[in-house]
Amino acid sequence: MPSGNRYRGSITDYAGFDPNQDAEALYTAMKGFGSDKEAILELITSRSNKQRQEICQSYKSLYGKDLIDDLKYELTGKFERLIVGLMKPLAYFDAKEIKDAISGIGTDEKCLIEILASRTNKQIHQLVEAYKDAYERNLEEDVIADTSGHFKKMLVVLLQGTREEDDVVSEDLVAQDVKDLYEAGEQKWGTDEAQFIYILGNRSKQHLRLVFDEYLKTTGIPIEASIRGELSGDFEKLMLAVVKCIRSTSEYFAERLFKAMKGLGTRDNTLIRIMVSRSELDMLDIREVFRTKYEKSLYSMIKNDTSGEYKKALLKLCGGDDDAAGQFFPEAAKVAYQMWELSAVSRVELKGTVRPRPDFDPEADAKALRKAMKGLGTDEDTIIDIVTHRSNDQRQQIRQTFKSHFGRDLMADLKSEISGNLAKLILGLMMPPAHYDAKQLKKAMEGAGTDEQALIEILATRNNQEIQAINEAYQEDYHKSLEDDLTSDTSGHLKRILVSLATGNRDEGPENSDQAREDAQVIAEILEIADTTSSGDKPSLETRFMSILCSRSYQHLRRVFQEFIKMTNHDVEHTIKKEMSGDVQDALVAIVQSVKNKPLFFADKLYKSMKGAGTDEKTLTRIMVSRSEIDLLNIRREFIEKYDKSLHHVIESDNSGDYLKALLALCGGED
Repeated sequence: MPSGNRYRGSITDYAGFDPNQDAEALYTAMKGFGSDKEAILELITSRSNKQRQEICQSYKSLYGKDLIDDLKYELTGKFERLIVGLMKPLAYFDAKEIKDAISGIGTDEKCLIEILASRTNKQIHQLVEAYKDAYERNLEEDVIADTSGHFKKMLVVLLQGTREEDDVVSEDLVAQDVKDLYEAGEQKWGTDEAQFIYILGNRSKQHLRLVFDEYLKTTGIPIEASIRGELSGDFEKLMLAVVKCIRSTSEYFAERLFKAMKGLGTRDNTLIRIMVSRSELDMLDIREVFRTKYEKSLYSMIKNDTSGEYKKALLKLCGGDDDAAGQFFPEAAKVAYQMWELSAVSRVELKGTVRPRPDFDPEADAKALRKAMKGLGTDEDTIIDIVTHRSNDQRQQIRQTFKSHFGRDLMADLKSEISGNLAKLILGLMMPPAHYDAKQLKKAMEGAGTDEQALIEILATRNNQEIQAINEAYQEDYHKSLEDDLTSDTSGHLKRILVSLATGNRDEGPENSDQAREDAQVIAEILEIADTTSSGDKPSLETRFMSILCSRSYQHLRRVFQEFIKMTNHDVEHTIKKEMSGDVQDALVAIVQSVKNKPLFFADKLYKSMKGAGTDEKTLTRIMVSRSEIDLLNIRREFIEKYDKSLHHVIESDNSGDYLKALLALCGGED
């Protein structure tokens, strides 16, 4: 995020700096038995890199010893790596990271990608010089010897440090680059990687941002989706990193930091490298983006994920807790606003993973299924293959043909032949979508206890047409109205929200700017963060608040959320999470996430259904069945983007047997 020429690092020059005094303090801290780690970290994290270099010189003059060698001797593990990293000039720190990445067996491609995709021309030139000085070797030659293919070619281009830096952009050249990229990838049989390398490796940031915007407008496809579809392996990862850094270096690093700490175990090398290398460049920007994107401060995540002196030193480099004030930096609201603007413009085509089979023959399929279930044993592979590779319309034709041919009910036969999770998945796929959703809603309300999460997930994400079809199916299958069952099975605000969603009366018109400002004001008042208050009493405001979220069009709500950010400096989703609780919070957050990015909402639900101990097969099955023909391909893209691993991979690691085979067939491929 551009911040003009203001300094955006978290570490600044120490006032009243005296290198001799600091050298003596460090010598004392390391003298005798054991070292005073607290004193070492306090001093080193409070000085700028330039001041640390002066301390090194003073230390050598005073004691005839190398300070870095002494620190290495006294300290150990991650803490040592962090402190020693801070003592080196940035170019030498980068050089050491790259040397480690390409030395020994195997290459740390992620480290190479991170450094070379994110550094400026000047930083690249300094890195090349530092590498030559420190190791008496040529960096380009070492990278060439250790990498291969298009990945190697792009790294070599980045190592030249010759990206154009002109802010004046030619519209004609933008149009030409969009055409060249499209023809090199989406329109071509095979991919012309050289075009991607030339354009993404050399054009200025300003120029490329316009190319990406224009590419989306012209093709309807984000450049990232084209790269994922056309390139592969480390080359694909490198090009995606370049695109991210062009769009926003601070967002790229915020994402890398989040991924380094989420889940089991911490990727300490990544965490150290970013905290050291960005502390005097853009740590404040990274913190802002982190806070906006992940709804928690970088400080709190480091605090919960690390320990000891290592933690204390990292927190000093972070420089402050953005949760402490309970709100965003003003700049963070602007970042969030820009994200909204972007999402409002982009109209990404939704694609499922299951499509109608071109050479469909219902008679042949009915016979094959009958054969698979006749006699001793069941041929599950045939059942899975047919059911997961036909569209729902085609499955309905198979059911009809099966009855006409054999006088038998295909669903009843399947039920008696297969069981467990596989049966739930296959039988779910065989039902028309509205009847499947109706059944899931009915099951969520049956027996003791209600599955509010299932009710929320279905009702908050279906469009008017789908909701109306669900109401008809529910009435037909259970001879009672969905609204009546929701009314008797839920209570309070949750009941009002679900019943309202179940009417399927959401407005479908365009946004209304004046109305959006009014709506944003109502939401701000209900969430108690408005600067001014209207005369409305709380109960009537609550009714209006729910009515806004349950009945305004998606397009209009996007504008409302933008106005809310402008008005309050807060993100509406984060505020709901902070101010509300329980099922009501879950329902409102689900609506907001659906409006923002529905495929991402489902990607999150899928991830949560499989992370940790045990799998939530109900949720996993429900989403895979219900989204397979709508947007499962988009969900897959959001999944890999957010979690750095493919949906295919996570499903494979978390399930087994025939259920796994069927899930992978629906998933439709490895990303």
